[in-house]
Amino acid sequence: MEIDVNSIDIERLRNDLINEFMGIAFAISPVAFMNVAEVEKADEDKLIEIAKNNGFNIENYLVKTR
Repeated sequence: MEIDVNSIDIERLRNDLINEFMGIAFAISPVAFMNVAEVEKADEDKLIEIAKNNGFNIENYLVKTR
């Protein structure tokens, strides 16, 4: 399913990815700090790719319109 990047809450997705990688960095491997840096600088398309590659359900980040 193709999702329009404009229909995604990108900042919420970015924050959730950062929180996920920070937790991994502190609990498991400091190498995950590199993922945090990548997420911080990623454009919308790259951010979605990173999220999908890490098991995030992008549909959870769809902006609900009325």
